[in-house]
Formats: sequence, structure tokens, C-alpha cells
Amino acid sequence: MLRLDRLVNVLGGYGARLCCAPASRAVELRSVAVHDPTDPHPATGDVFLSVGVDSAADAVRLARAARAAAVLVRGRPPLDEEALAGARDAGIAVLLVEPEVSWSQLAGVVYGLVVEGRQTDAGRGPTDLFALADALAAEVGSAVTIEDQMSRVLAYSGSQQAADPARLETILGRRVPEAMRRLFERGGVFAHLTTSDEPLFVEPSPEHGLRGRMVVAVRAGRELLGSIWVECERPLPEERRVVLVDGARAVALHLLRSRVGADLERQVESDLVIRLLEGTAEAPSLVSRLGLPRGRFRVIALQAHVAEERHAAILLAFERATTGFGWSRPGRSALFGNTLYTVLPCGGDPGPARDWLASIVNVLPRRVTVFAGVGGAADLGQLPASRQEADESLALRAARPGGDLAVVYDESWDGILLQRLRAAASAGRVPARGPVAELTRHDAEHGTRYIATLRAWLEEQGDPVAAGSRLGVHPNTVRYRLRRMGEITSLQLELPEKRLAMIIALAAGQDERS
Repeated sequence: MLRLDRLVNVLGGYGARLCCAPASRAVELRSVAVHDPTDPHPATGDVFLSVGVDSAADAVRLARAARAAAVLVRGRPPLDEEALAGARDAGIAVLLVEPEVSWSQLAGVVYGLVVEGRQTDAGRGPTDLFALADALAAEVGSAVTIEDQMSRVLAYSGSQQAADPARLETILGRRVPEAMRRLFERGGVFAHLTTSDEPLFVEPSPEHGLRGRMVVAVRAGRELLGSIWVECERPLPEERRVVLVDGARAVALHLLRSRVGADLERQVESDLVIRLLEGTAEAPSLVSRLGLPRGRFRVIALQAHVAEERHAAILLAFERATTGFGWSRPGRSALFGNTLYTVLPCGGDPGPARDWLASIVNVLPRRVTVFAGVGGAADLGQLPASRQEADESLALRAARPGGDLAVVYDESWDGILLQRLRAAASAGRVPARGPVAELTRHDAEHGTRYIATLRAWLEEQGDPVAAGSRLGVHPNTVRYRLRRMGEITSLQLELPEKRLAMIIALAAGQDERS
């Protein structure tokens, strides 16, 4: 069935904004009504399309007469407060759609959603994946689970009463346990699924609570979408293997069909977010279409990988970040290359960004490694700068072994500045001549430690005692080395601008051999 949450999620991709909502997001929608001023009998339906209605107040009044749970109104915000109050009293959800979206488009989408969401007499929709699992289990005579390419359970048949412990743990945890995955990997099961469409029998393993399985790949062309698992103590006979292979084709069609709908929503969102991150004068309109509140934002850059599944991991992270288009999540995301970017409402406190990252990591498999960078708080016009800060923070985090999940620009701007300086030095933008360069060459040729001494003296603000302590030498040794350096090159340490320039040159990495 179609629920209100799904309607809001999908229409969010077409520029609809939820302006008023009932207490429950799980309101069921089974019918559509369209306003027809020539019909003396008021139309009734769960979703009311206020075609040709001039005001929001009239649209809400007609929706009440139609006993609707949701009404679509075309126009621009803000809506009349009286109309919203009337909708709240009646428990009607009001979705405001931009005038650029035609009624024909909206009607096509809404009718498609409601028709596809209807239940059959058996209580499930005609394309429901659980219904496919039930039908397949009846034909092969044993319990069935359908899993995706990351071993997460998508659906299972109702005949699981006698399931073995491994199957019960898989269903309860909604994914194959790690110990079981390792067993299948060692047995070559996943390698077989990657390359073959033939069913494979997996031998019983009593120590793992496994009675035995027949598994077949679910594939679209060369792409592995998932797999079907049948619990059995011995290989299925040939006629049931044929049924299993046919079932895999049906499941593949279902997964592709579901993916098309989800991918369209994600593509709309991704395109709008990328435009925001690149900078545009239309930023206020894009934020409105994305359903984001006005205020300040942070850009989060995230990369995820598994040693042997780098692309699958970032795609999975993108799927998780974009689940629930509309009102169900705080940020909006785009996948660009191998990086997931999220625009998150977030002011001076980066805490919400850390919470969002933790929520993503918690729903990813444990074997996925995640690095992230969080840009500084930004107004709409500053989002491209926050994106650059997020990229640089991500690069800084990736270069650090261990540590926190994310680097936040506010807390690590100094490391990012040094990173920029080193990049400038490697690009030849730092002078190749000067005191630091000359002393570096002298150290290399004569084995002296002038660069280390200069660094210690500068960082200790000219205190030879503290510098000597750092170097493990007497303060007089520091003073002697400084005099010798002055004979080799013009230091002019009494000038603040010279000291600052040498600190920058040292930070840029010209002293790597010291």
C-alpha cells in the first residue's frame, strides 16, 4: 500500500514541500480525487488534486469535503495561515508544489504511486518482494530468503518456523552474520555468485548452525544485484533448480524496477546538491526544492571502502544517506566520483554533523572503512568554500592513521593551512632560493643540523635555552650555530617579516631532509 510518508518522499523530488502534516506519517492512501468544477457531486479520495483551485483555503475546504488525507496545492510560499489551520484541524497533509510543475505531471506520478501501492486480496502488492519470496518457497518446497549484494536481507518467505539457527539469526539481524559470511567466502560461494548463474549447493555446517543451502545469483546483465537462498539439506532436484533460476529472473526485474524509482529520486536530489556546491544565484530556490530550512549549513565529504569492494561501499553509503527523500532526514546528498557530499543544516556547533556521520556508519557493514571531512559553517553563498574545506579535511583525515571518524575544519584549520602550503611548495610556488633553501642544501652537503636548529629557535620564539632543550644541546651551541648560519646566508632574524617567512617556508616542507 502507499503511505503518506512515501508520497511525501517521492513528490519531494518534484519540488513539493510538506507545509502541514497529520500526527502519523503512516496514513494509508488508496485513492485519488481530482477537482472538477462541472461535477455537482464532490469527488472523494485519499489524495486530492486541487486542479484549477485559486486559493489554498479553497483547496483545503474541497479536500475536507472529499474526505482526503492529503491535498496538493500549486503556488509559492508562504501559504495562508488560515488554510493551514483548517488543514491541521482536519488532519489533512498539505503539499505545496511549485507552479513550474504541471498538473499533468503530478497526476501521472500520484496515480502511478497509488495504483502501484494497492494491495491484492492476499494482503500484498503484485510486485511485493515478500510475495515473490512466498511464491518461490511454495514452488521449491522450502524456506527462502532474498538478499542484496552486501548480504543484507531484502525479503523472506513466511515459512520459516523450522528454520535453522543461522537462518533465524540472519532474518533477525536483517543481514548474514559476519562469521557466516567468512564461511561462505572460504567456501568460494561469493566467488561463484560473481561469475555464474547456476545454482550452487552449500554443504551443511552443524558447528555454524547451518543445515545446508541452495543459492543462485540475481543478476542484471553482468551486474550482481543479489542472491536467493533456499534452506535444504541436500541439492535440489533439477526441476526445482529450474524454478529457482526462473525466480532469480523475476527478482532481478523487481529489483531493477525498484531501483529505477529510487534512482530517479536520488538523481534529482544529487543534481540539485551539486549545483549548490558549485555555486549559483539560484541557491535559495534550490534549497527550497530540496526541502531544507533556511539558515547556515555545513558540507560533509565522505569516502567509504572495503578492501575488495571499494565502489560498492560508497554506493551503499550513498543509498543509506538518501533513504527517505523528503521529511525523514536532515541533509541532502550527492555522489560525485568516489566521494559522497552532504549539505547539512548546521551552525557553529559541528555536533550535528558528527551525529549524522555516526548514523551513517551505524547502518553500514562493520567491514566498511569510512573517512570524512566536515567543512565550516556557511551561508548559501559560501557552500562552495565549505565544500573545499570538507575536501581538504577529508584529505587530512585520510593521511592520518587511526584517529576520529572525521576531521572538522574549525578544529583543524592549521593543519589544512600547512597542507595547502606543502601543496604550493610541491608545485614550485615557493622560492627555490633563500635562507631555508640554502641552509637545507648546506645540511645535505656537510651533515650539519642548521635547519633543525633554526626551526627550534623560531618555534621557541628566540629562546636559546628552550631551543637547546628541544635539540638536546647546550644553549651556547644554539647561539654558535645561529652565528654560523648568518655567515652562510642572510638570516636577518631581528626582522619580524623575515622570521614569519622562514616559519612558512619550514612549514611548507622545504626541510624534509633535516
